[in-house]
Amino acid sequence: MTKNVEVTRNGRILEVKLDRPKVNAIDVQTSRELGDAFALLRDDPELWVAILTGGGDRIFSAGWDLKALNSGDMTLDNWWENDDYGIGGFAGLTENWNLNKPVIAALNGLAIGGGFELAIACDLIIAADHVEFGLPEMPLGIVPDAGALQRLPRLIPKNIATEMFLLGRRMGALEAAHYGLINKVVPAKELMNSARDWASQLARSAPLALQSVKEVEREIECIPLENSFKKMRTENLPTYKKMLQSSDAAEGVAAFVEKREPKFKGE
Repeated sequence: MTKNVEVTRNGRILEVKLDRPKVNAIDVQTSRELGDAFALLRDDPELWVAILTGGGDRIFSAGWDLKALNSGDMTLDNWWENDDYGIGGFAGLTENWNLNKPVIAALNGLAIGGGFELAIACDLIIAADHVEFGLPEMPLGIVPDAGALQRLPRLIPKNIATEMFLLGRRMGALEAAHYGLINKVVPAKELMNSARDWASQLARSAPLALQSVKEVEREIECIPLENSFKKMRTENLPTYKKMLQSSDAAEGVAAFVEKREPKFKGE
């Protein structure tokens, strides 16, 4: 079976490369491969953080494989039920509600349609300076319903998101950074080094603390402030509760007091 996703381990860091020439389009098989990669990240206690990037230097991903859709290999009606996209929904991340480990997107090129939706499902985004984002679904008679409709108006001003939905205009990396849609813009030649620097920093942190941030943010999103405090303190947030009682938390405090580097173990 053709492999469209390249997975590389580097200590505590997992690098995931979507590599399906020419435009890194995502069909059902590719989505499953991405889901398997992020399941490995989730389940392996030796892996603390991932970097997601694309093959080539022009396109991160053009999103849904429209040729597969046109040929009947993929369906449109109730696509989330009729085709098995694997763990985490489309592209392995867009509906991955139990992955608490951080994923850094290192965008090497255009992030279009479903590729855009995959990118904004990541936790941190670094983009090469030539990157553009776009949602070209409207002229196709469809909508970006694998994450853009749900996430984009929460990440940038609603009217700008609506402009991208309805008019399909592209947004460059610098404008995306201006709105806070992405974290950092770098020259293309510095992209992977920048992502690896961030990943290395995260890999030195206490993993339960890293995972608690994602768990808590997800659980308290869109609820009133007072209720968010109550939810953290009274409801079942297993990673957060485990972090509070962990030896890593005690180690971090002790290392600070003793003016040394902490030795975190993830427990």
